[in-house]
Amino acid sequence: MQGSANLNLMIKAARKAGRSLVKDFREVENLQVSVKGAGDFVSRADTAAEKLIKDELLGARPTYGWLGEETGGADGADPTRRWIVDPLDGTTNFLHGLPHWSVSIALEHKGEIVAGVVFDPAKDELFWAEKGAGAWMNESRIRVSGRRSLGEALFATGVPFGTKKTLPATMRDLARLMPATAGVRRMGSAALDLAYVAAGRYDGYWERELNAWDMAAGILLVREAGGFVEAVREGREIFESGSVLAANGEVFSAFAKVLRAPE
Repeated sequence: MQGSANLNLMIKAARKAGRSLVKDFREVENLQVSVKGAGDFVSRADTAAEKLIKDELLGARPTYGWLGEETGGADGADPTRRWIVDPLDGTTNFLHGLPHWSVSIALEHKGEIVAGVVFDPAKDELFWAEKGAGAWMNESRIRVSGRRSLGEALFATGVPFGTKKTLPATMRDLARLMPATAGVRRMGSAALDLAYVAAGRYDGYWERELNAWDMAAGILLVREAGGFVEAVREGREIFESGSVLAANGEVFSAFAKVLRAPE
């Protein structure tokens, strides 16, 4: 596996956190008798995984900034570089014993994502990319799909839950999109949804109310695999809007047109 020193550091950190999470994942079924107990356990697993990643990354690059789901943000002595980390993307899946969750690590340089890693420990699939060097899954180069029409395309999204406010918009999206496509999946890990677009498993993906750590690494994967990525609303900045729309180049325009159609 060829990559920069920073990328190799990210991969090492992702695998280390993944090993820790897999051990914790094996204990989840034993905790299902108590929702509170299981929830507390997963929270501890999540926090422990972020600490492992943070110690690994900042131990090697102490001047870089940091943005993590569990520990928040901190400026570094080098204002141009920042790690963006989600130690466990797909927490609800993890809590319910579903083997579909991931570790996501991205490196931002001067406001641009330049390296990204999404690791699925349960399936031992490591998705990784560096700006200008393509996208990969384990040792194989990956590309977005070549499907050309919405009618044969498979999409993914996230359906809002709990106190999220975008359920009406998402239901409107689904009502518009599903009749025109081969289907929509809701798998529960934004980072893996984007990685799957990069690998051609999905033809497109969209979601609202996301954080930077949910999508930073995945955005680079899609772009380096030949896909297009924008905010759901045209002209907005992805992280600022908290939304993402990604697809292969063949269906992107038609996909975006459906989702951006006026009321």
